[in-house]
Amino acid sequence: MSETKRIRVLVVEDHIVVREGLCALISARPDMEVVGQASNGVEAVLQARALQPDVILMDLWMPRKSGVEAIGEIKADDPGARILVLTSFAEDQKVFQAIKAGALGYLLKDTSSRDLVQAIRKVHQGELALNHTIALKVVRELGRPPGSPRTAHSLTERELEVLKLVAQGWSNPEIAAALNIVERTVTTHVSNILGKLHLANRTQAALYAIRKGLIDPKDFKDH
Repeated sequence: MSETKRIRVLVVEDHIVVREGLCALISARPDMEVVGQASNGVEAVLQARALQPDVILMDLWMPRKSGVEAIGEIKADDPGARILVLTSFAEDQKVFQAIKAGALGYLLKDTSSRDLVQAIRKVHQGELALNHTIALKVVRELGRPPGSPRTAHSLTERELEVLKLVAQGWSNPEIAAALNIVERTVTTHVSNILGKLHLANRTQAALYAIRKGLIDPKDFKDH
């Protein structure tokens, strides 16, 4: 694969052994390269601004500036920045804060290398990357009362189908295959969903679907 096709990753992690391990894992993939490293939130913001990476792999618990604060500043500089959180903790408030700040994915450090690499690719494509455990945390944080699903009345039946799959972490090609439609049509449906619901991205669409009870957390696709 040519250099221009590689996913350019910025690794943000304060523990040097963990950071070096992540860099080695990413660099071993032919479609990825590590373009920078940061050991704290301040460095993360500066590196993201200078390097404009395709994906930022971000720890949350760091010195000088937390990951959540860094995510907020990076997104303020570049609303299109694609950030994947990788942390040791599944603490509810941090999960919600990171996603609300603009992270497209949230994984724990006990995630397999295969799932981490897959998540980087999905976030690079602008898709949500949450595993089942984290999805449950998000539901609890949002405080949705059980047994109270509501329908997004402004959406067509097909758009509602697409929204549910987006919320479960499915990619556009996967949705197209599942619904037997072309990928371009899925892209159009996603655009219509975001417009009708006044949402900015797939992450907000997923949170909307969870909050409205449109999906069962048990159905959330693992990554």
